[in-house]
Parts: sequence; C-alpha cells; structure tokens
Amino acid sequence: MGSEIQSVTGTGIPLAGNDVDTDRIIPARFLKSITFDGLGEQVFIDDRTAAQGQHPFDLPQYQGAKILVVNNNFGCGSSREHAPQAIARWGIRAIVGESFAEIFFGNCVMLGIPCVTAEPAIVESIQQHLQDNPQMTLTVDLETMKVKYGDLSAPVNMGDGPRQTLLTGTWDACGQLLAGVASIRETAEKLPYLAWH
Repeated sequence: MGSEIQSVTGTGIPLAGNDVDTDRIIPARFLKSITFDGLGEQVFIDDRTAAQGQHPFDLPQYQGAKILVVNNNFGCGSSREHAPQAIARWGIRAIVGESFAEIFFGNCVMLGIPCVTAEPAIVESIQQHLQDNPQMTLTVDLETMKVKYGDLSAPVNMGDGPRQTLLTGTWDACGQLLAGVASIRETAEKLPYLAWH
C-alpha cells in the first residue's frame, strides 16, 4: 500500500497553455529507457530548449516547486506513463488544472499524484499569484477539497473514487499486491491447478 495522501503543501510552478500533450511533457525519444531514472531532468526538454532558459521549469524562482498549476486538457495525446513519471521525478507532488486528459489523470493517481480541477478563473488567479510571488505556499487539501494559496482559498474537484484511493493509501496497486503476498500464496496453495515448488 502507498502512503495516505490528505494534502500536499509547497511552492508552485505556473505553466500556462491549453492542450499540453504528453509528447511535450516528455518527447518520444526518451521512451526507450528501460527505467524511469533521469526522466525528471528531461521533462519539457524541447519546450525548455526553445525557451532558452525562460521556461518555468528552468527559472530559478520555481526550482523545488511541488505543485504544478496548468490550464485546460493537460496531458492529452498519447497514453505514455513516462509523462507523469517525468513530472514526479522533477519533484511535482500535485497538479491543479482546469482539466486533465483521462489516461494522464489515471497514471498520475497510480503514482500518488493528486490532479484536482478548478474553474478557469481560479487557475488563472493562482498562476498570476505565482508569477507575482514565486515563494508563495500552496496547499492542495483532499479532505476539504480546497486549494489554499497565499491568504486565499478556492474549491477544487476530483472524482470520489480516485480521491478515496489517495486518502486511504490504496492508490499503489503494486504495493497492495506485495502487502498481500502471504494471503495470495495461501490461496494459490489451495488451488489444485497451481503447483508451487
């Protein structure tokens, strides 16, 4: 089982723009790696190269941020799990956005990264506050379903199923299997068609 995730607190990083696809998050040439190690350094690499040091993921004031703030249809495109892996390995622990592509959202939840949605005006307000005050602390609270930024607070949304898996720590399917190995082995030993040697 994974750890229970009630809230995530930290500084934030604003990434403006709609329809940011998984190929922009982590280009296809990085999908050949056998492990996800090193993907954090390559997150948004083509956009960052084109921005010549001015991309939010390169700006010094946003280094160490834990909460990514995005706009509409974030994570669209191919279903590559490398995209949330790269974001997580850069250091992001939660994402606030207007909307998320469904497969990207699911892949994030499986990594224990809450993706909450908010009204466009709220998202834009948070992004503006982060531009004006990069050291402002944000909190994504899954118990109260609010995002707190500076002295402000706003409602956020997340489906109840994914929210409950994060709150109860059951988001880590592999961890659940490993935690239940003794029970699985006991059941398997009772099955006449499985031979354990």
